[in-house]
Amino acid sequence: MTVLRLARSELKRMTGGLLPKLTILALTMVPLLYGAVYLYANWDPYGNLDQIDAALVVEDTGATASNGSRLEAGTKVADSLVDEHVFNWQEVATSEEADQGVSSGKYAFALKIPQDFSANLVSPGSFDAANQAMLNVTTNDANNYVLSNIVDKLTTAVHSTVAKEVGEETANQLLTGFGTIHTQIVQAADGAGKLSDGIARLRDGAVSLHSGTGQLNSGAAELAAGQVKLRDGANQLNAGAGQLSSGLAQLEDKTATLPADSRKLADGAAQVAAGNAALNTKVQDVVGQLNAADQGLRDRVVQSNNRLLAAGVITPDQAGKILADFDSTAASSPVADAKSKLQTDAAQIQRLADGSAAVSAGAARLAGATPALTDAISKASAGADQLSTGTAALAAGEQSAVDGTARLAEGARQLDGGAAQLEDGARTASDGAAELASGLAAGAGNIPNPDDAQKNNLSKVIADPVAVSDVSQAKAASYGAGLAPFFLTLALWIGVFMLIQAMRPITQRALASNAPAWKIAVGGWLPFLAVSVVQASLLTLVVDVGLGLEPAHPVLMWLFMLAAAMAFSAIIQGVVALLGTPGKFVVLILLVLQLVSSGGTFPWQTTPQPLHFVHEVLPMGYVVSGMRHLIYGADLSLIVPTVAGLMGYTLLGAALSTLAVRKHKFWTLKTLKPEIAV
Repeated sequence: MTVLRLARSELKRMTGGLLPKLTILALTMVPLLYGAVYLYANWDPYGNLDQIDAALVVEDTGATASNGSRLEAGTKVADSLVDEHVFNWQEVATSEEADQGVSSGKYAFALKIPQDFSANLVSPGSFDAANQAMLNVTTNDANNYVLSNIVDKLTTAVHSTVAKEVGEETANQLLTGFGTIHTQIVQAADGAGKLSDGIARLRDGAVSLHSGTGQLNSGAAELAAGQVKLRDGANQLNAGAGQLSSGLAQLEDKTATLPADSRKLADGAAQVAAGNAALNTKVQDVVGQLNAADQGLRDRVVQSNNRLLAAGVITPDQAGKILADFDSTAASSPVADAKSKLQTDAAQIQRLADGSAAVSAGAARLAGATPALTDAISKASAGADQLSTGTAALAAGEQSAVDGTARLAEGARQLDGGAAQLEDGARTASDGAAELASGLAAGAGNIPNPDDAQKNNLSKVIADPVAVSDVSQAKAASYGAGLAPFFLTLALWIGVFMLIQAMRPITQRALASNAPAWKIAVGGWLPFLAVSVVQASLLTLVVDVGLGLEPAHPVLMWLFMLAAAMAFSAIIQGVVALLGTPGKFVVLILLVLQLVSSGGTFPWQTTPQPLHFVHEVLPMGYVVSGMRHLIYGADLSLIVPTVAGLMGYTLLGAALSTLAVRKHKFWTLKTLKPEIAV
């Protein structure tokens, strides 16, 4: 008995009537019903999300940005969502109504844009009042758990888009602010340069002022020395006047010698008159020098004010106040007092000079008019007394003038010291202003001043600094294409598993023959292989043509499906042949283990560690991986070892089936009457 005869005999038995034929046809359709129908139902679920009702609540009242522009972000987001038609958005008036709709199942979920959404988006323009804008999402897993994950992705996309757009606007305003600061710093640098020039001119004026105060100090010292000499002359004049008074008294007593004495008196009076005239001339010169020094000092102050006013350091009002303060100070200074006293003394000296001249003339007339000598001597004696009193007052006044000029010299010295400090301060200020101008100019160069193109580019980079370059070496065309490797593999296993319910792993007739065990085992497996090949071919045809899977390698995919059907049928037939009815339960357990360990949905590495061993041992994980490479067009280098592995699983199944034949060659009571049969 050959292997083919055994297989043909079993196939003939299964197709001997109408009902067996329908059974085989139904079993052939099992993988198609499971794999193709499931993929059809889940081929593009994301493309049909617009059939899901979702509540949209817009409570945003808008906001005004720092640059005056109006932002209606809530309305903009809502319009964008409605225009994209990702979901069937239903605009709802209040949050309470939306929440109630989600709770009752009227809406799958609700997206609520709160009242302060736009206000919080523009808040980064104020450093002390920045707040995050919120999007409120209400979901209910009782409506659908997977939908919550889809909504999370949607809200994340909305968040990223809005954040990027607003971030670009905020960054653009920030960069515009840098440009404004740059312009203002440049203007400040120009102003600091002008300030430096003005302070340099102030420094030059301070140098000139210091030179003038030095001259004033020297002149005041000379004036003080001359005033001392004037005081000494006044003391001498006072002594001379006393002597004159004494002499006139003696003259009055000694009228006998009047002619000679009167002539001497006339000569002495003439000398006194000449001395007083000379003294008066000196006093007038001193008064003139004081007036000239006072006017020179005032002229220098006026000139300094004019230079500071021209440099812009002081205002006209400040210049007038400085001149008024100077005049007020000069009017009440010791120099003014001394000058006033000198003028008073000069008047007295003038009177003294006039009196001396009169004495000289009188003495001359006395000498020529002796009859009136007694009366004239009496008058002369009285005048000499007055002269003595006046010279005493002059001497006292000159002492006060000396004190005043000493104070004037001290004031001039202090003024010169202040002018020196002003000169040093002006130099320091000039150096500092130059450094300020230089520093501002250098700082302006370090502050960004981007143009519009640069601002647009930088704003995009700041708002979205990380871009992802998504390079897909192999990509599923749709959600259904992503699930196809797993469900096609699963459908093949289930299809073969269903064959066990109607087909016998090993026929009793074959066991009763004298054929070798391996021939009986292969003969029992070939009918399973034939039907599973039809199942795999039909499933591949419907998925590729009917659903539009469009695998990258359609022929290789079909051949790989046949190899998987060969391995699955061999393992299932071998296990059930060896274990009998309990073997069906073992096959079911193997199905469950492979469902959770094959990595058909989530990566198998994410499963618990014990299931990693299951993935490495059982075939379904390898078939899923190979199908992905063939459908998506990935690297085909692993296909050959995977096919070799499937051949190994096939040999394992054949070995189990051969072992089963040898075992069942020997009949027992359990063989005739099994404990359980399914």
